[in-house]
Amino acid sequence: MLDFSNGAAYVDEEFVPIAEAKISILDWGFLHSDATYDVVHVWKGRFFRLDDHMDRFFSGIDKLHMSIPHNRDDLRSILIECVKASGLRNAYVEMICTRGIPRSGSRDPRECTNRFFAFAIPFVWIANPEKQKEGLHLSISRLQRIAPESVDPTVKNYHWLDMVMSLFEAYDRGAETAVVVDAQGNLVEGPGFNIFAVKSNTITTPAHGILEGITRRTVIELATGYGYEVMQHHLSADQARMADELFVTSTAGCLIRISIIVVHMVGPV
Repeated sequence: MLDFSNGAAYVDEEFVPIAEAKISILDWGFLHSDATYDVVHVWKGRFFRLDDHMDRFFSGIDKLHMSIPHNRDDLRSILIECVKASGLRNAYVEMICTRGIPRSGSRDPRECTNRFFAFAIPFVWIANPEKQKEGLHLSISRLQRIAPESVDPTVKNYHWLDMVMSLFEAYDRGAETAVVVDAQGNLVEGPGFNIFAVKSNTITTPAHGILEGITRRTVIELATGYGYEVMQHHLSADQARMADELFVTSTAGCLIRISIIVVHMVGPV
């Protein structure tokens, strides 16, 4: 009897327990981070904006010159079946396309056979519910996000070393998470989240060099509907510090407030 209690995956056209899901170490998705993916959450047995997540996933596949042997209806069915097999009511559901493996000795990406994977695991939080009530301590990093002229941030990707190192910087400064900046020092995004600043009736969120989050889109739509002016524009460290409220948005946690902000300073603090 297969045990799907920790999650279910779709690999090589089969549904398997998450512990049995495998990928070749020769896959360029592993070797080169040559992949795109998307994550949709299931809450109380329902997907949230699944069509929007699939739109972004297929768009990323096209932009990276990849393909998968599944259409939208197939993908929807696979993701639903992963959740059903796991028995989870609250789930973190991921769909992935990797470059795959080329013929032996080739470095030509056109010779790779692209691979598709999917899985559902228990819901993953950026911050647990207790921490969400308290608010996160955020560090504004010295580190710059990979320039959008180099890697298209609207294609969800695994190029996270800049954000991972910003987390270590944050931990050293007593913070819990971090946001990286652009070449001008404007806030961009954090590891798995977009950021918003509220000042009076105006909400500002970065617009350049970011992943255009689905939860971010939802907040913009709701805020506009409630009469807020939403500015998709540059967000400086000073604007963040002077805001009435600062919060982040993510599939892995929805909306989470920032209670303390730590700004990098040159020289002794």
